Amino acid sequence: MRAILAIDQGTTNSKAVLVSERGDIVARGSAAVGISYPKPGWVEQDPNRIYASVCEAIDACLVDVADVVVEAVAISNQRESVTVWDAESGQALGPVLSWQCRRTAADCEQLIVEGHLERVQALTGLPLDPMFPGSKFRWLIDRAPAGRRLRLGTIDSWLIHCLTDGERHVCDASNAARSQLFDLQAQRWSAELGDIFGVDVGLLPAVLDSSADFGTTRGVAGIPDGTPIRSAIGDSHAALFGHGAFRPGDGKVTFGTGSSVMTTLPHFIAPLEGITTTVAWRLAGTPTFAFEGNILVSAASLPWMANILGLPDVAALVDLAATAEPGAPGFVPAFVGLGAPHWDSDARALFSQINFNTTRAQMARSVTDSIACQVHDVIMAIRAHSGAELGALYVDGGPSQNLFLMQCVANLIQHPVIQCEAPEASALGAAYLAGLSLGIWTDLAEIAGLPRGRHIIPPQPSERLALLTAWNDALFRSTSRPTPARCE
Repeated sequence: MRAILAIDQGTTNSKAVLVSERGDIVARGSAAVGISYPKPGWVEQDPNRIYASVCEAIDACLVDVADVVVEAVAISNQRESVTVWDAESGQALGPVLSWQCRRTAADCEQLIVEGHLERVQALTGLPLDPMFPGSKFRWLIDRAPAGRRLRLGTIDSWLIHCLTDGERHVCDASNAARSQLFDLQAQRWSAELGDIFGVDVGLLPAVLDSSADFGTTRGVAGIPDGTPIRSAIGDSHAALFGHGAFRPGDGKVTFGTGSSVMTTLPHFIAPLEGITTTVAWRLAGTPTFAFEGNILVSAASLPWMANILGLPDVAALVDLAATAEPGAPGFVPAFVGLGAPHWDSDARALFSQINFNTTRAQMARSVTDSIACQVHDVIMAIRAHSGAELGALYVDGGPSQNLFLMQCVANLIQHPVIQCEAPEASALGAAYLAGLSLGIWTDLAEIAGLPRGRHIIPPQPSERLALLTAWNDALFRSTSRPTPARCE
């Protein structure tokens, strides 16, 4: 059987998935990555551990699979996380600064004071926020050993460097579009942006289409040398592609450590308040654009709350939340600030409106509700500015398999969500792109027609207004620049 080995490198786990020519997942493997918090607001990872976890996931995926020919490798990866390495030895020269890391918040504020915000947004579609890599690249350069020839990159470029034994320094357009150094409309690295952030764009990887020749493997256990790497794409973009969300207005919500809400655009639309414009993917030199809202902390709050309440796992927390009587307090999971559409680095997590009658179940419910409330706020911003009706809305990631959580989302946004049987939409999207490059699938219409198990969750009557009122009260109290929010 011919298959594509899709690597899905995430914040907490690396996964490897074998995808057949029929588009079926025939094997899976995963390995934990590890993450550290050296100071409040600082979040980093070990680049060598990231690659080691990918190798472990590949081993676990292939161990019990016989008579499979790996036609190609595909990559989807956590975005906005960046690192630096030696161009000659390949040695990592710094940590991976996670997309969650806020260590460059002061640098971003200084750039805003200097008047760069409008220009950066116009060129990149992104706000001046420490989530995005421009200021992180500068931080890494300043602390790299002197006298080394440096390479800078997002996680796709680091993995390609490792998988090709240092032969290629490349990335795809979707990852480049999240770097804050890439001109979206010109589709190239911008020397002007490099000057703003103090980064030599010559240290960055060459930018390729999302479905392209990224080199061949060398020295990777379990994969023959010379196996082509035929796609790379940011994980949220890969999920959108994996769902076949090719029509303007179609979108997806990826649930994980954080969440990404993304909808396909008919053409480039300049970013508006609270949301970003990005390259969804690029094929044959032509980008497809999307609106996106990035939520910094989503499902990551669930195990935290389960531990506080003395519950054995997240499933027990959700079960408890489902029993809550109306009147749960509001909860804002701003552990590392707030992302879209609020963008407040100084916001902090809090519960609001707790009293002596508040129960454990209501506390649990306020945390699960916060996932849906954040999605609601982003969807409202996208609906206001996209110019297209919200179409099919898919959900993916581990928490998307929980019917209670997804019903809360459908109820709040008052729009059906489509639950998929296989939560590995990012891996599937990367595999489909690689298959497109190899000619396994001929075009987007064929990919859209691949069989996918799906379950539509329509909105139901709920205490929506009361829930949003509690959420907005908590949101007002948590932000450093409080502004009353609306409950549409």
